Amino acid sequence: MTTFKTVRWSTYLFELFVVFLGVTLAFALDEWNENRRKRNIEIKTLTEIRDGLQLDQTDIQDNMSGHRRGLKACAVFRTYLRSPQPVPDSLPFYFSYLTRDFIAIQNSAAYESLKTRGLDIITNDSLRLEIVALYDFHFEIIEKLEEHYAEMQFYTLYFHPINDLMVDYLVFDERGRLTDLLPTVHLTPTDHRKLLSYLWRIEYNRRFTLIQYETLVQKLEQLMVHVTEEIERLQ
Repeated sequence: MTTFKTVRWSTYLFELFVVFLGVTLAFALDEWNENRRKRNIEIKTLTEIRDGLQLDQTDIQDNMSGHRRGLKACAVFRTYLRSPQPVPDSLPFYFSYLTRDFIAIQNSAAYESLKTRGLDIITNDSLRLEIVALYDFHFEIIEKLEEHYAEMQFYTLYFHPINDLMVDYLVFDERGRLTDLLPTVHLTPTDHRKLLSYLWRIEYNRRFTLIQYETLVQKLEQLMVHVTEEIERLQ
């Protein structure tokens, strides 16, 4: 009888252990699957952010090149105002860039998706803060400078004043395209100084904007490296 009871209890304990083990393994499997799902979402989100940043690099470089052409336009136009030499053929081209503005294009779809899903999807705290800083601070600075800060709206501020002073020196072809500029021999000293003042201000503000772009590029490239490292770690 004692032996029978011992065997029965042993059977019960074994069955209880099997049930407990099964439940534990089921919970562990569910947790593993959930962690894998979250990790896959994190990898997908980081990959989308990296792809968006690669597109941003192209847009940023295009804008920086445009501002550099604007600086070159200031230098060429200043030489034109100061020199009695013949007008260079490139002057009409640079005249068109003198007051050109640019739009801050930002591929933020991946970041907006991240905010919708929840920022805590990014498990690396420092990387999450770096992403937020780039999009909500550094990109924001560029957008405000390019599109909202009145001092940087070159066309609005300077096109009409410059055009009004230069209209008698602009040469157009039969199709209405600017083809040449005449020497400003009849420009008054006051108007001459006005134009130089406009050039100085445009040049100063374009240089300031380029400095902000250079900071953005540095932060963006650093983030791309860190995002790539995190993707490789998670895979």
